[in-house]
Amino acid sequence: MGLAEKIKAIEDEIHKTQINKATEHHIGLLKAKIARLRREMEENTQRRTLATGGGSSGFDVRKGGDATVILIGLPSVGKSTLLNRLTNAKSRVGSYQFTTLTAIPGMMHYRGSRVQVLDMPGIIEGAAAGKGLGKKVLSIARTADLILIILDVFHPQHLDLIKKELFGIGIRIDSKPPDVALEKASSGGLSINFLAPAKISEKLVQEVLLEYGVRNCRVIIREKDLSVDQLIDVLSDNRAYMPSLTVLNKIDLVNQGFIREVQSTIGNDFIPIAADAAVNIDALKEEIYNKLDFIRVYMREKGKDTDYQEPMIMQNGASVEDVCNRIHRSVVRNFRYAQIWGRSAKFGGQKVGIDHLLIDEDVITITKKI
Repeated sequence: MGLAEKIKAIEDEIHKTQINKATEHHIGLLKAKIARLRREMEENTQRRTLATGGGSSGFDVRKGGDATVILIGLPSVGKSTLLNRLTNAKSRVGSYQFTTLTAIPGMMHYRGSRVQVLDMPGIIEGAAAGKGLGKKVLSIARTADLILIILDVFHPQHLDLIKKELFGIGIRIDSKPPDVALEKASSGGLSINFLAPAKISEKLVQEVLLEYGVRNCRVIIREKDLSVDQLIDVLSDNRAYMPSLTVLNKIDLVNQGFIREVQSTIGNDFIPIAADAAVNIDALKEEIYNKLDFIRVYMREKGKDTDYQEPMIMQNGASVEDVCNRIHRSVVRNFRYAQIWGRSAKFGGQKVGIDHLLIDEDVITITKKI
């Protein structure tokens, strides 16, 4: 029996098993087996691809700008039109499915930032399992800083389908990695330390670890209500965690009553737009900027005026060291001190060290060793 057949057999067993307190341990182990087999199958596929010289023509896009945003949706939801509205790209637009067959990049300029936006081919149900161009599309999504889920106003139910496909390829949107530390060793067996209440038992944790071939390890669990799925994610070590933004397109074709009905289906957490009619595009740009959690840092060379025209775009939580690295690796080696003007400084021109954390619109002067 091949790997695909083994996975199918285990999935069938899970579907036939009634989920309750008595069976949750058994189901948890079955999930771990499936995850391990899928990883093994993926590794086999990658080895075969490398051996035959295969590639992903049309999907190898060089990352550029301050961040990368990817447009994900089913065919014909208006991704190409939206790309053209957000950027200066010229993505082909058509009223039929699968107009876009490669990754089309464009650059969005907003509030001093340069955001690369990628228009990808539409995905279909089963994309994570390899249907259509799904695996290639979703693999590119793993490298993005933000995923824009594009929905047709007439098909809001596709949101669940898209989230399912993203989950299937190992993308965990709007969540953080579980707070679980694994300290592997060469001997000593398994030691499980719960520092927070969890949904799974110590026995199940041990058996899942053994399923992954982990026999000597100290496990520290700080994640509250840790589930078996989250533990599998930690052990798989190939999950991507990133923010998402849901965009409801073609609102110019319906009335407010219809949009309220859509809200009852998918909730209020979406940006309504009409890409074709250029409705609410500026609001979407602002939300993209906010989701990327940027801060602007202005450089001031000694004896010169502050450059307010071209801010350095950094992630919130960036330090002086991050700014130095953005300029050049040698700046850190020769760093002496920095002076800061702005909200992160106690007073204008405060001298700070390399670990100082910056705040939006700070002004910085870096002094290097002579």
